Amino acid sequence: MGADGVGGRMHGASGQNARLTLLPHSAGPASLTPANESEPQTAMPATASPTPHPHRVTVREFFRMGEAGVLDPDARIELIEGEMIDMPPIAPPHAGRTKRLNLLLIEAIGRRAIVSTQDPILLGDLSAPEPDLAILKPRDDFYTSAHPKAEDVLLLIEIADSSVRYDRERKLPLYARFGIPEVWLIDIPARAIWVHREPTDGAYRTSFQLDAPYRISPLLLEGVELELGGVVG
Repeated sequence: MGADGVGGRMHGASGQNARLTLLPHSAGPASLTPANESEPQTAMPATASPTPHPHRVTVREFFRMGEAGVLDPDARIELIEGEMIDMPPIAPPHAGRTKRLNLLLIEAIGRRAIVSTQDPILLGDLSAPEPDLAILKPRDDFYTSAHPKAEDVLLLIEIADSSVRYDRERKLPLYARFGIPEVWLIDIPARAIWVHREPTDGAYRTSFQLDAPYRISPLLLEGVELELGGVVG
């Protein structure tokens, strides 16, 4: 096309020159119309971007990791609501009170129930706490085929030194939600024993501090009475 934008030459298939003439637009000078002004626009649907969120570990995954050697067998790890919680090492005051109370319970209960020490209790698909002591319904296989569940528990006991707040604010509501009928929380620094009973709507309706001489009968073990002064002192 020539410099004036009107005409130019082109070669046809026959090789002869042919004149190409561009006729002016009948309505006036040519103009370009932006596409977004001449064509209706269709709104693109907004796509929500995925946001990061924590991966909750299931009870099944948790125990598989233990079997596969992913978790240190000597580590103290609890699974609480899908979170793996590293627990502090057990100090001698904690260990000694656990042993003392274990002996008291075995002597008082005999074969009426099973005393379990720092073993898992399965609470749903996301929690496997390991209370210091658990009183379980008797079973012929002593729970060798499967860990006990909430319905197997008569009483749970937590002995706390550095973990008092964690036990009270995290584990106690969990126990209540799953209907654990009775929980004792032994607070070593405060030299106190708290008793929690009647789980309702994720909380215990009855909670009281045991006074000296610290005598108590477990709610579901009729005729059994324990004196816990040696555990507190």
